[in-house]
Amino acid sequence: MYRHILVPIDGSPLSASAVGKAAALAKALGARMTVMTVTEPFHVLAVDPVIVTATPAEYERLTAEHAGRYLSAAEAEVAAAGVRCATLHVKDEHTYQAIIDTAAKEGCDLIAMSSHGRHGLAALLVGSETIKVLTHSKIPVLVYR
Repeated sequence: MYRHILVPIDGSPLSASAVGKAAALAKALGARMTVMTVTEPFHVLAVDPVIVTATPAEYERLTAEHAGRYLSAAEAEVAAAGVRCATLHVKDEHTYQAIIDTAAKEGCDLIAMSSHGRHGLAALLVGSETIKVLTHSKIPVLVYR
């Protein structure tokens, strides 16, 4: 079945929940996991409050701190479940593409991720990285809600 599961996280409680569920699946299958987070590069023109108020160096430091905190917590949870785990912090303009590319590069045979389950106008306006991964990935995707 599946031998290497990629779990993208964004620091939200929902994505943290997906880590635990994916760890249980990996344990049952004897699979290993890679947990990743994606950060957009610094842009001079942006709407993200962190980017707007930070210099490029501050932004790099803040995003590295946030990613480190999310990934450390996920790695500890996966290790506690008895599953081998690697972590990655990737910088990319397009989160969904970074997820797909990382899965291929790391030899993952399953992407397990959370979805906020937005509907209607909210889904249209906010968009969904999960939907984009589902649409473009050639690797199977398991969605947790």
